[in-house]
Amino acid sequence: MRFVTAACAVVVVLVGAAAAHAEKRLFIIASNADGYGVDRCLSGSGACGEAVANSYCRAHEFTQALSFHKVDRDDITGAIPSSGPGSCKGSACDDFVAIECTR
Repeated sequence: MRFVTAACAVVVVLVGAAAAHAEKRLFIIASNADGYGVDRCLSGSGACGEAVANSYCRAHEFTQALSFHKVDRDDITGAIPSSGPGSCKGSACDDFVAIECTR
């Protein structure tokens, strides 16, 4: 009986170690209107969004996208530049999209 308990404990530790090894990263990018509709794919739930998010992750040496969604400016306070790309110009502000990638 002790052998079975010890074997189960070893399996639990190995499974937990494998799950902890998976690396994730959250990218927050400006979804500028570029004429190609990429911003609409990522900020919505369209089928094209998954392909775009996966391509973005692969371009940054990750395997796939776990999730992607539009981010409110209030959710990322302090991360939005006050000048330069991504800043607000008058009443025109870029929207942002979060893409969570994994290896």
